Amino acid sequence: MWFANNFVNRNGIATLDSVGVNVGTDSVVFNLRTNFDRFVPYRGLILVRLNEVIPTGTTTTLPIKLQMNGATENVTTYGGENWTVADVAGTGIYLMYYNRNAGILQVLTGIN
Repeated sequence: MWFANNFVNRNGIATLDSVGVNVGTDSVVFNLRTNFDRFVPYRGLILVRLNEVIPTGTTTTLPIKLQMNGATENVTTYGGENWTVADVAGTGIYLMYYNRNAGILQVLTGIN
């Protein structure tokens, strides 16, 4: 019998590290080191380590995005709202849910 959840995190929880942060007028983008689509399962949990501090004075309402090999993904919270600068506790590890097919990248929690 086939179960859809057999493929969730089949190879463990993927981990990705940021290697830079860019503050723009419309968003804050963390650049990730690896090819996100290549190393992340179709859907499941990922751990993202944000290594850079968002510069002091950055507008707190700017949404957070992750950039992987030129593609930028918007990060949302539980209610589907944008994850903003005000929501980021600082550098550290953030647990996220990713569903490539549905276009969902949702932060679940952070540890700093």
